Amino acid sequence: MSKTFFIDTLGCQKNEYDSQVLAADLLKAGCSLVNDPEDADILIVNTCGFIDAAKVESIDHIFEMARMKGQDKKLVVTGCLSQRFHQELSSELPEVDLFFGVNDYDDIASVLMGEDGKKDPGSEGRDKVRGRAGKILNYKERIIPKGTYSDFLKIAEGCNNTCSFCAIPSIRGPYRSKPIEDCVREARELAAGGVKELLIIAQDTSRYGEDLYGKVMLPELLNELCKIDGIQWIRLMYVYDDGITDELIDVMASEKKICKYIDIPIQHISDHVLKMMRRKSTSSDIKETIQKLRDRIPDIHIRTTLLVGFPGETEEDISELQDFVREAEIDRLGVFAFSDEEGTLAHTMDGKLEQEVKEERRDSIMEIQQEVSYKLNSKTVGKVFPVLIDEVNQGEDGELIYVGRTEYDGPEIDNEVEFYGKAGHQPGDFVKVLIDEAGEYDLTGKEVL
Repeated sequence: MSKTFFIDTLGCQKNEYDSQVLAADLLKAGCSLVNDPEDADILIVNTCGFIDAAKVESIDHIFEMARMKGQDKKLVVTGCLSQRFHQELSSELPEVDLFFGVNDYDDIASVLMGEDGKKDPGSEGRDKVRGRAGKILNYKERIIPKGTYSDFLKIAEGCNNTCSFCAIPSIRGPYRSKPIEDCVREARELAAGGVKELLIIAQDTSRYGEDLYGKVMLPELLNELCKIDGIQWIRLMYVYDDGITDELIDVMASEKKICKYIDIPIQHISDHVLKMMRRKSTSSDIKETIQKLRDRIPDIHIRTTLLVGFPGETEEDISELQDFVREAEIDRLGVFAFSDEEGTLAHTMDGKLEQEVKEERRDSIMEIQQEVSYKLNSKTVGKVFPVLIDEVNQGEDGELIYVGRTEYDGPEIDNEVEFYGKAGHQPGDFVKVLIDEAGEYDLTGKEVL
């Protein structure tokens, strides 16, 4: 009798990707995917362990699955939390039958099902993580939900950067790129399945190809991806500023399918803090890169994330960052308060700030950004943009209300456009919308017929 499985995925886009690969492996092994955990023989929680809040959420979900486990179900925990704290979890969570790390996905199906179909999946593997962090990344079949029109293409795994606040290299291992031909094959399959928007992801997208080809090959990869029929938007995520080359900018400027949007996680602007964070860039480097992008691609929209409250961050540092946010007018910006993660260099540093101070500094940056965002959004009023529909809702009067995004906005993290339009549109459709009102983070308008 076929076993059924349910996957509860937490955390970032990389985890979503890993769950899609795992689902494909389990289906090939003879299992059936179900949407309700109550109907599953195997309950899988794909955890996030990046910061404290994510750890708490992952533990809560593990307990939730444990409560519905019963005698006939197996509970499996995988992902970053399992990789990072597998020994502690193994001793503290006896409800869990198996733990797997982020480098174990190739093994999960065979262990769960048994190489000979008879092995008890509970008889091995609770107390160790098996996979090798340095193994080659190559093509993997994935299962994407029916109706998916926007999905990720993971072009590399791991990270060679040594940022003092980040545990990712110790969790996911060294940087290794996926061969161009494998990336293109995967993208073609996504397009054949109805995907129109491709989000290019890695821990550091800008380093793509260095390990395989001896030089950065992101521009070459993008040129190949732009040739794929069906893909209409290609969105670049996690591109470090020191890896934004003239060649990359040229490709972004010339290829119509590449969104005039780039996600650059700069973290801070103070040289004092950047040095403590062990970032490769300086304040002047970051500002020069932003200006170069804007000069060469006038309609480029830049997204970034900032990290405030780092140990040793001074009032002068945060004031410098506030001035930068006002003056640089970054189009899309998010801010995180520093999370003190064990196993990182920052965890051993002096000068740690109170949580209240960190949150106050975070909120001060976001208040400035709200004004910036409103100013920039106001410039869109009276203009027409192609909008990718994400939601279809019905107003109280029965009129259809659509929610979507321009090419300048990534899914779930950036601005939305709410508009009225004719009936018949579905998520994944592109519609031209005239913007008639702007808010701090959202736009409203109407379909141009």
